[in-house]
Amino acid sequence: MSEPLPAEVRSQVVAFAADTLAGLEDAEVPSSLVAVRRFTPARRPRQGAVPLAAAVEHDALFRGRVADWVRRTQPGLAEAVTSADGPPAAAPPAAVAAVAFVLRQPGWETLVAAAADSSAQAAMSARVDAASREVGRLTEALAAVQENGRAEREQLREQLAASRGELDDLRRRMRGASERVRRAEQSAQDEIAAAVADRDAARVATRTAEAETRRLRARVGELETALAAARREGRDARSLDDARLRVLLDTLMGAANGVRRELGLPSTVLRPADLCAPADGQPRDALAAVGTSGRPDDDPTIIDVVLSIPGVHLIIDGYNVTKRGYGTLTLQAQRVRLLAGLGPLAGRASDVEITVVFDATAVASRPVGVTAPRGVRVLFSRLGELADEEIVRLVRAEPPGRPVAVVTSDREVAETCAAAGARAVPSAALLARLER
Repeated sequence: MSEPLPAEVRSQVVAFAADTLAGLEDAEVPSSLVAVRRFTPARRPRQGAVPLAAAVEHDALFRGRVADWVRRTQPGLAEAVTSADGPPAAAPPAAVAAVAFVLRQPGWETLVAAAADSSAQAAMSARVDAASREVGRLTEALAAVQENGRAEREQLREQLAASRGELDDLRRRMRGASERVRRAEQSAQDEIAAAVADRDAARVATRTAEAETRRLRARVGELETALAAARREGRDARSLDDARLRVLLDTLMGAANGVRRELGLPSTVLRPADLCAPADGQPRDALAAVGTSGRPDDDPTIIDVVLSIPGVHLIIDGYNVTKRGYGTLTLQAQRVRLLAGLGPLAGRASDVEITVVFDATAVASRPVGVTAPRGVRVLFSRLGELADEEIVRLVRAEPPGRPVAVVTSDREVAETCAAAGARAVPSAALLARLER
């Protein structure tokens, strides 16, 4: 048969072949269907349709086994196809055509063609029914569209009427707005005219004010000239008074010096540190504000706090400071560097007394090369004594109540001076202050 089988007939033939393949022995299975045999029964008709249909078409032995299976399972259809009367009219054309295709009885092509015609007519009837249903659906949709169109037309008519009413209302409002705009323009013109008049008046007032300003500036210049003349006269008068006061002060100082010479008084004011008078042994706490608790030993602000106390006596353990800061230098270089740094501190605090104590050397007097800056007293310990003893002597020589601070990191000296009423300050704090 040159024409392809209808789809329904082909599906039925493939189903017959799949069921037949399931009942064959392994030796009876055609080589082309060995792989299909491994499929599950549900997968064979679907995934093995092509090889099954080809085996039925071209393998006569396999087709014969399928025919035997059809005769056993479909005896009614097999007898109807092979009888002279032909299949009954009520038999399904696709099933009849599939059985005829497998059995290959004379006239089987006619049955297959009839099945194909029946399938085509059924397909045509289905398309006609579908077309009828589509026509009915489109007719209903057209009626709905027409109904919606009529409703929309009515709605548009109502909207048009409402729009016309709004347009009339807008026209009335525009006429009212035009009238208000006209009145506003007239008012603006009036205000512009008034502003121009105010501007002209302001210009006149500005010119008048400028003339008055020039007059006042001229008057200020005259007053400044008179003030400068008055200041010059005042300076001249003050210069004369200062000269008179200076002459009077010189006279008084001359008289005081004469009285000092007659009484045999020293020419300078001596301090306890100069005399090292014996102490009364009374402890003092005048430097309570200078606290080092909570501060590092190298905090330079400790020295600033000490120097800010009025009348404080700052006693420095010289070599204790220099050997910590400049220990690699010679003793003379250490003394020179320390005194050079203390000079600016003494210059900033005029009411502060600064005394530096060094250990005695081989000579009894001040070593060569030591020059004390202004405001700094330099002392050396007595022969055979340490600077520690001289520092304690200086502390005890001060009167009770005077603030005294000792710069040293010698614990014994610090405790002894604290017992005498002085406040100990770490040497690192002074070094940090001098390096700042």
